[in-house]
Amino acid sequence: MRLRRTAVALLLAATAVLTAVPASAHDGPPDRFPTGTATAADGRTALTDAQGRRLLLRGFNLDKYAEATPADLDSVAAQGFTLVRLPVSWTRLEPRRGRLDPTELHRVQRLLDRADRLGLLVLVDLHQDVYGPAFGGGTNGVPVWATRDDGLPFTPDPDDWFAGYFQPAVQAAFRHLYDDPDLRAWQADFYTRLARELRGHRSLLGYDLFNEPFGPVDGDPSDPAVLAAAASALEQGRLADMYRRLIAAVRRADSRAWLFVEPTVLVGQGVPTSLPGFADPRPGAARLGYAPHFYDTAVEGGADWNPADGFVERYTAAITGYPAAHRLPVLVGEWGPPDSRTPGNTELVRRQTAAMDGFAEGWTMWYWCRGNGGYCALDPAGRPAPGDEPAFGPYPVAVAGTDVRTDARADGATVRWRADGTGRGGELLLPPAAFPHGARVAVSPAGARVEVDQPTGGRAGTVRVRLPHTRRGTTVTVTLTAARP
Repeated sequence: MRLRRTAVALLLAATAVLTAVPASAHDGPPDRFPTGTATAADGRTALTDAQGRRLLLRGFNLDKYAEATPADLDSVAAQGFTLVRLPVSWTRLEPRRGRLDPTELHRVQRLLDRADRLGLLVLVDLHQDVYGPAFGGGTNGVPVWATRDDGLPFTPDPDDWFAGYFQPAVQAAFRHLYDDPDLRAWQADFYTRLARELRGHRSLLGYDLFNEPFGPVDGDPSDPAVLAAAASALEQGRLADMYRRLIAAVRRADSRAWLFVEPTVLVGQGVPTSLPGFADPRPGAARLGYAPHFYDTAVEGGADWNPADGFVERYTAAITGYPAAHRLPVLVGEWGPPDSRTPGNTELVRRQTAAMDGFAEGWTMWYWCRGNGGYCALDPAGRPAPGDEPAFGPYPVAVAGTDVRTDARADGATVRWRADGTGRGGELLLPPAAFPHGARVAVSPAGARVEVDQPTGGRAGTVRVRLPHTRRGTTVTVTLTAARP
């Protein structure tokens, strides 16, 4: 068993600073699967675990080109993250109608097996970009055998891949997917069979039912009003119907998984979704969620973010009404600039992490890879990419209380919440990137019992707080400061 530096102390003063002494690590990964929800003090719907603690999940998307390996999961877990979004492809999983490809299915199962052992949660992302491979989408999305373009033209724009959505052939393909009874049935059957194969993994959080949905646009797509009207019509009609079919399809095989719906990408431009509410046929409480993406259009086009443009504020205002109205937890499925090293984009990462702390129960940044730019969250040496450091900061993963808030600093963070009076406390993660030499931990109120498992050997540490004598509503403050070498 790997030894780690651990401290257990009873805090007898109002605030105490803990140091570390050697002790053995805890056995086995924790089970952080959310079994329910609770209404937070600010009205948002929180994910809760079997103990009733509020869960806050953070992590990354894995590679969408089927290149992710179990070693990638090892490194995600080592850095203190609890969640991965795993893109899978209908094309790769069912290259010929009626039969799942055993090699691709084994690849997905192997990743889930490793996540089971690591204690990670996995959100399976049914990924598509510009419909599918018939339109230059690689091996992502809808299979060629389920593509009907009516013989209409498709002319790719090498400088703007997103413009492919407006090509006549792609528009026709989406219309057929939404409208044709046989395509509807084949898609639903695929979801049922996939859910049947993957159910039973303790790591399986659930499914992001359809990545970045799109559909027919009647009119000039360069006109924002036309786009907004098309998105609203899609969300209220064809897309809502598809989500109902896919929810029912997964539930025929799996009643445990969480099912997340996405709005159209216009939410990134401050356009609130027009999606209706959805019913969950599973026994007991619904396990449905909302998984928007958090991208700035100008930054996606290569610009350095302008902190004065109001993007984060507009997005936050647009994103919060729908999940509040339908009591859905929010998990931001994708976010992050193509290159975080520029000054504006560095500030964007900082502001996005702070904003999501206020409206989301979890997030997965795009994406876990090494490189210089190109959305890679790691530099070539495997360290956090310059500018992405706020995404690698400490955070509370499970808290018995309300009004949870994290205030980040350059040398750590301060986490606060109001105790629930049960004696339970919270669990905080200490990523090694933020605390390469360990963390100094100060906790109040008096009487808190605190155990610190310091990060070491490139693996995250943990702070566990218990509050045996703390009254309901008492403010709990945990101050984390990076130790000096």
